[in-house]
Amino acid sequence: MAKLTIDELRRIRDEAKRTRNLREGEGKARITVHMGTCGIASGAREVMDSLLRAIDDHGIKDVLVTTSGCAGLCSHEPMATVEYRDTAPVKYAKLTPEGIVRVLLEHADAGSIVREFALAIGSEKMS
Repeated sequence: MAKLTIDELRRIRDEAKRTRNLREGEGKARITVHMGTCGIASGAREVMDSLLRAIDDHGIKDVLVTTSGCAGLCSHEPMATVEYRDTAPVKYAKLTPEGIVRVLLEHADAGSIVREFALAIGSEKMS
């Protein structure tokens, strides 16, 4: 097996840092793509790939990306949730790779809910 060069190690480090910042950094909004088995079977991986590509293509630095398991609404997958601090989260359903890009650009980045894919506003709470 060939040894890694310093440049290759730097590239790996930078990529890991970028990925960690997408999950844990400070941002104005967070998009959670629901990646349970039902979501993956419905196309959540393609939705996530499209989202990450759009973040890179548009140079967006202040929107965090995370994943979760099933949201409990399997017939509405693929799903994602957009959250801002101090506002109710918005759940998006039946997303497509093109739809998640609209959610990123119009909602997470610009603040306008994409009604075509919006399923619900608010979060589940137990009293």
